[in-house]
Amino acid sequence: MFKYLLLLTALAVSGVAAYYSIVGLAAIFAASVIPVIVMGSVLEVGKLVSVTFLHNYWERTNWLLKTYLTAAVVVLMFITSMGIFGFLSKAHIEQTASAGDNTLKIERLEGQIAREQRAIKDAETVLSQLDAAVQTLIDYDRVRGDTGAIATRERQKEEREQLASVISSSEGQIDSLLEEKLTLESEQNALEAEVGPLKYIAELIYGQADRDILEQSVRWVIIIIVAVFDPLAVCLLLAWNTLREIRPTSTREKDVAQPVEEVEEQIEPPEPDMVWNSRTRTWKKKKAGATS
Repeated sequence: MFKYLLLLTALAVSGVAAYYSIVGLAAIFAASVIPVIVMGSVLEVGKLVSVTFLHNYWERTNWLLKTYLTAAVVVLMFITSMGIFGFLSKAHIEQTASAGDNTLKIERLEGQIAREQRAIKDAETVLSQLDAAVQTLIDYDRVRGDTGAIATRERQKEEREQLASVISSSEGQIDSLLEEKLTLESEQNALEAEVGPLKYIAELIYGQADRDILEQSVRWVIIIIVAVFDPLAVCLLLAWNTLREIRPTSTREKDVAQPVEEVEEQIEPPEPDMVWNSRTRTWKKKKAGATS
């Protein structure tokens, strides 16, 4: 059963590696997706068949064919690894691009909120000046009359209403912007949580986790995955071929324990009237009247 489990594992790893590689190559050559998929699929199958052929017929294959097939397998492993690298890199870039887009949107919202807050501050400053003018008149006991505090306050009514409208509109706009910012920040936190383990690794190794360090850590993780992906599939396939050639121990012991004479006696005689001579280890004619 282990032999078949080994074969199944080799094919599974090879299949996943082939899928990642083909998708990655299709992303690199996006103008010809279907031809790239067909080419990648055929090359992956050809690589596995070549590995099996080289393992089983190495001694009976001329050196030129062996050299070419070996070089082809190595190059195909490199191409598969390149495709896997492209697939994983593309996934990381798309993830970081989404995070970058949210960052820019959040910064833009923060700028809009700051402008609305300045508008509120300016309106409140003007209101304070209007209140100060009225308070000055009251302090000088100029309450009534055309130039008194009451008349001045009445003349300020329209301006005060406009300033109050500006403040109210800006506050409503700020509330709307804050809600949108909160949504984007939630998405941003979710995206950062996805790369959280990688940040911890970067901080453990480099002592920090800025953007450049994080990108370098991602590249090394991808390289490590690539280094053990397709080579593992090829090595498992070689291991299966090796295991397939090994005979079970019980069968070997049975063959060794069985006497040669018994094995040879089980062979049909060349002619019906011949018998096996265990002393001379040859077939001979039966004597007249002899029993078999």
